[in-house]
Amino acid sequence: MRIGLLETGEPPGDLLETFGGYGAMFEALLGPAYVYRAYDVQRGELPERPAENDAYVVTGSAAGVYDPLPWIEPLKAFLRQAKGEAPLVGVCFGHQIMAEAFGGKVVKSDKGWGVGLHAYEVSGAAPWMDEVTAVAVPASHQDQVIEPPPGARVLAGSAFTPYGILSYDDAKAISMQFHPEFDPAYAKALIEARRGTRFTDEQADAAIASLDAANDRARMAEWINRFLARAVRP
Repeated sequence: MRIGLLETGEPPGDLLETFGGYGAMFEALLGPAYVYRAYDVQRGELPERPAENDAYVVTGSAAGVYDPLPWIEPLKAFLRQAKGEAPLVGVCFGHQIMAEAFGGKVVKSDKGWGVGLHAYEVSGAAPWMDEVTAVAVPASHQDQVIEPPPGARVLAGSAFTPYGILSYDDAKAISMQFHPEFDPAYAKALIEARRGTRFTDEQADAAIASLDAANDRARMAEWINRFLARAVRP
């Protein structure tokens, strides 16, 4: 299976050299069973057509979907073109840009930053999920989906993030607000890099401490892999 990695951002500063890019993080998360191709979306690189790959993953980004950046609208257009044609998986910014492209609404939340290990109650079911009542996954976001697109189904959420996982059942697409690709070591380093600018010391300390608890990154990898296997099946 060929997976196109739509890279919409990269780790800040020297974290890129230490931990690798977001595409590489997804390769590590999903495993070696796929042929990966990365696209530098911020530099205007997008597939010529959805059939260029069997499925796509849209990564996280420091950008907001509402930012007046030259690559945002072309990405939305490609996602609308790919919807129903190739399976899509969106994470954090990817979750938000898919929602915006498909008719939902995303804003900078007045709740502030969600960072550290976050728990989400599972409220829906899909064939690629196992039976579990909640999942805990690293998060790092200030923007949120506040109006899901028509046809989107909520599979998990929390009081802080009501639309934590969305499924587009008629379009072979899923998205999630959290970051299963973030190893706790990277998540901690990212918080440290933003200490004193985006987070207070108290917020940073609490978020870093939370990341020592058990997480469901491996379960999320299984969910995504099973989703892709079902969605790409002839």
